[in-house]
Amino acid sequence: MAKNIDPKLSKIGEYLKLSEDAVFVIPEYQRAYSWGTDRCDKLWSDIIDYSENDAKDAYFFGTVILNCQNDDRELLLIDGQQRTTTFFLLLKAFLLRINTSINNAKGDEDSQKLINALNDRRKEIMSILYRLDSDDVDDRPEEEVYKTSKSLLDNKSIREQFKEDFDAIIRASSFDEAEKNVTKIKYRQKDNRYSNFFRNFKFFYEKIGEFSSDSRLNTVTKILLKSCELIEIKSWNLEQAITMFNSLNSDSLPLNDADIISSKLYECAKHDSQEIAFTKKWEEFHANTQTLEEKNIGNIDSILMQYMYYIRTRRGETTSDTGALIIATPGLRRYFTDINKESLTRPIDFSNDVIRLTKIWEKLYDYPCIQALLKFNENARLFLASYLLRFDEDSVTEEHIITMAESLMKLFTIMEVEETGFSSRYFKSFLFEEEIKMTDPAIPVDIIRSDFYNHISSNWDRSDIKQKIFEYDKHMLVYLNEYLYAKENGMNFDLKGKYDIEHIMPVSGKNLQTIRADAGIDNEEMFKNMVNKLGNKIILEYAINRSIGNEWFRTKISNTLENKMGYVNSKYPLAKMLVDKYKDSSEKYWTRENILDATEKSSERIVDFVFSK
Repeated sequence: MAKNIDPKLSKIGEYLKLSEDAVFVIPEYQRAYSWGTDRCDKLWSDIIDYSENDAKDAYFFGTVILNCQNDDRELLLIDGQQRTTTFFLLLKAFLLRINTSINNAKGDEDSQKLINALNDRRKEIMSILYRLDSDDVDDRPEEEVYKTSKSLLDNKSIREQFKEDFDAIIRASSFDEAEKNVTKIKYRQKDNRYSNFFRNFKFFYEKIGEFSSDSRLNTVTKILLKSCELIEIKSWNLEQAITMFNSLNSDSLPLNDADIISSKLYECAKHDSQEIAFTKKWEEFHANTQTLEEKNIGNIDSILMQYMYYIRTRRGETTSDTGALIIATPGLRRYFTDINKESLTRPIDFSNDVIRLTKIWEKLYDYPCIQALLKFNENARLFLASYLLRFDEDSVTEEHIITMAESLMKLFTIMEVEETGFSSRYFKSFLFEEEIKMTDPAIPVDIIRSDFYNHISSNWDRSDIKQKIFEYDKHMLVYLNEYLYAKENGMNFDLKGKYDIEHIMPVSGKNLQTIRADAGIDNEEMFKNMVNKLGNKIILEYAINRSIGNEWFRTKISNTLENKMGYVNSKYPLAKMLVDKYKDSSEKYWTRENILDATEKSSERIVDFVFSK
């Protein structure tokens, strides 16, 4: 019979004390030890403040969640890795300081009482760090005990580079020995050349050294062990433990699907003696996804979701035995750990596939059509990725993907202006059906493009869509409008760097009333209707937008601004067009009629694109 969840309120000293054959385990999917001295300083301040307030109630350090395995001898740290590791480092710092104080103590009667108390603290810490019975701890330190002790943490995290540093600190007989034995990171200076393990241990060691007396050392150590508490929740089901963590945890990042999937892949790789090769590849994949995240292309979970969509389609899982379309999509974790476990049995191939996808996305980021597509609904990327996996990163070019990217943009433009959501059969069902063709390299992209054209022209009216674009007041189509204008005029379109959506007629500002009057706008209602129209918005560099603020139109397009930039300094196509159009004009005004005219042209441009073959 399966065991129930077991919550328990424990003193820190009780929680950290393991039986002889037990060990805390940091699973493969956990993050590296990431607490910095800022977090340690907060923990330290909490302990010190509590010790100075003469509080009666215990101090609470939150909840840890443990998944128990191997007859409860392996305690997997689902939640609490950072705190547990830090508490061990703190206790080691206390131990070394207590050893020094005992060795340096005077031999008089008053000092002996304090030495006895410190020895009690020392025995408690030794029993935790070295799994000793308190009665078996000698009054004087024995270096051999440190050297031969079993590890408290079995760190299996594939992200942790400095696993050995923890044991090097715990087994050191002095601070100097610990410093000598830990990793020194190349090309870093001072404390930055040490891992978080040693930096935090050093922080605590120095803080304890600031105590004004041995009595204070004894008091704070005792408070940490006996007056600080946490709730330890033990579970005997991994999924249950992770679900609890994601529900209860408020301070740390929840475990994402990628963490769990990488753990399962690692287990399979280890079974085939491929763990080293897999670890290197997964680190590459993780680094690649971080680069993509910085560019707002996607994160590690979204790339894995794209891969899941591709695999499901290639395996025929999006159609039933009768040929009916199956559009219900399982969760990412459930798919790879329950529905399609087979994919995880080939960890190297799996890693190579997702690495290839990240490299393709990285290469495509330079292409204007991709930069425009990335502004659309996230689902557009899911389906484009299924098409991208036809290629490898070396052979794919803009010519290969522009037709597919623009076909998706056409459909998602309609979704943007329609009230119907993605789940409509006109969007989701159609895309799932087309995805079967997208993943098949034997089907030419022109056939897919024709499907999109027929679908759009059969289900939507051109004039109706144009009217909705004309009335559109959000931002997404601003990017599409700029992309299309650049393309039809042979101009550069590049969204790299910081930029804003610029309102040609300002939304606010001290001169707003005068600007509105110049624009022929009579009242507030008309202003609200005009200011967010597509024709009143362009893309502009962040620095230029901040420089010109809410100036008049004639000031924005001027090339004679004092100590300011204007549209004339912009690289973006529509800003350049406005400068060229008005630079020699004596009537440098931006009126209601100008906004309506620009909106009409933008609407016509976009609707022509959407309904084009």
